[in-house]
Amino acid sequence: MIPIKDDNPRTAFPLVNTILIVVNVVVFIHQFLLPVEAGQAFINQYGAIPQKIMHGEDASGLFTSMFLHGNLMHIIGNMLYLFIFGDNIENLLGSIRYLIFYMLSGVGAAFSHILIDPASTIPMVGASGAISGILGAYAVTYPRARVLVAFPIIFYITTFRVPAFLVLGQWFVLQLFGGVSTVGADEGGGVAWFAHIGGFVIGIILLKFFKPKRRDANFEVFYQ
Repeated sequence: MIPIKDDNPRTAFPLVNTILIVVNVVVFIHQFLLPVEAGQAFINQYGAIPQKIMHGEDASGLFTSMFLHGNLMHIIGNMLYLFIFGDNIENLLGSIRYLIFYMLSGVGAAFSHILIDPASTIPMVGASGAISGILGAYAVTYPRARVLVAFPIIFYITTFRVPAFLVLGQWFVLQLFGGVSTVGADEGGGVAWFAHIGGFVIGIILLKFFKPKRRDANFEVFYQ
């Protein structure tokens, strides 16, 4: 299922979410215009490299890596999810708290990836970890919000609306399967599954500390 949009209304313009999308797109365009070798150097400089971070050499990649992407489909997928689900979480938390929440989710997600392979010298890039935190927060806050999804069937694509907990639940299960399939595998770069898994869980945990600025008619949350 590919989400297209949700039917969850907001009460304010998502300024920070919009800025995040614009910054990600601008940085990607800059990457795209660089010569191949310069582009690789750019990723090595600003990506999150586990070995360097674990040795305390350069932790800045924990933050800068969130604004880099590997290819066109990578950024399109990330920005689609950020556009659909980020505005409601910003509306819930408020712009400043949303930005802090986003960054902390991204850093936590990066560490989730790093802890799996702390000796890796392969840079990790992408906003997926931070966005996964948003997805986790959305899943527990608006589980019954309706999401329009596209579902390809051979050469035909159908669309229908389903509850958010189904869309995000199946997304999380796919990340778990992806993560488990790579455990013990000796491979190079690829999808940072554990950053997605960690980001999703961290987003749910952080939500308990980032209390909503107000309780609105659409606010739902599970407590335990």
